[in-house]
Amino acid sequence: MRAYTQRRGGDRCVPSDWSASATHGRGSRRKATAQSVDWKRMANFKGHALPGSFFLLFGLWWSVKAPWIRCCRQRFITGRKKPPSVSRKIDLIEGSLKVFFAFVGIMAEQFVPDGPHAHLYNGGWVKLMNWQHSTMYLFYGLSGAADILCATSRFAPQGLDRMALALALFVEGFLFYYHLHNRPMLDTHVHSLLLVAVFGGAASTALEVFLRENAVLEILRCSLAILQGSWFYQIGFVLYPLSGPEWDQTDHNNMMFITMCFCWHYAVALLITGVNYAVVWRVVGSCVNKPTSNMEMGLRKNTVDSSQKSLLQESDEE
Repeated sequence: MRAYTQRRGGDRCVPSDWSASATHGRGSRRKATAQSVDWKRMANFKGHALPGSFFLLFGLWWSVKAPWIRCCRQRFITGRKKPPSVSRKIDLIEGSLKVFFAFVGIMAEQFVPDGPHAHLYNGGWVKLMNWQHSTMYLFYGLSGAADILCATSRFAPQGLDRMALALALFVEGFLFYYHLHNRPMLDTHVHSLLLVAVFGGAASTALEVFLRENAVLEILRCSLAILQGSWFYQIGFVLYPLSGPEWDQTDHNNMMFITMCFCWHYAVALLITGVNYAVVWRVVGSCVNKPTSNMEMGLRKNTVDSSQKSLLQESDEE
């Protein structure tokens, strides 16, 4: 039999389970509101600019490094010379920078004024969004450690660096996929578009483990890294505009424009990658095929003359 309770300020009686469910609903709404406020307090433009700068820097560097390494190796194969160890030194520096940026990212996420300060649970979960970002940076630090190992040890398995980078990209996408709960419509959409670049980069980098030095896969990796970097900045400008009015999070036209804007970002990323490839190939190719200097020509001529004289002397003696 249902129990009834009387409301304050009136004579109407309501079932007690209705009152309990209403109280529970108000508690759930308060909890959701608190989570929303906590999310808004944690996120800002700088939080998107930091990873955006990371991916832009490495994407631009890879778009210069890949054609340079390819052109230099082609030169030394043609000239039958042993390639220099400069590429290993570059990989060592690149891995060290990855570890450094990952450390800076983790420290920034953990020890900002409103950060968790290395506390995961204190009567409840503490700043899980910051912890997710820290986990993402951790795997990029592991990717840098794999680069260092491959550059310094002859016993490191081939493709370990690409496998570690693909794993870091997959973990980033995996975390962002479950990062979008209880977000506004436009916020969810811009982060979902980011997943296209993240998982695309993870797939192309994983293929490089088995198809090493494939030019098409290198172009994909470079362009998708640049796309990630520029799109992080775009997310910051959309959600936290530095000037002007805020974007309407529920307007479908804004979603259509953002989708088109994502395609423009990738077109620019492909253009930057192609220009860098062409310029580096042209510059390095001109250095490889430069004309021989007069000094080298003189040395070669003296060598040929001396060899001809020795042959003539031997023929005269016979």
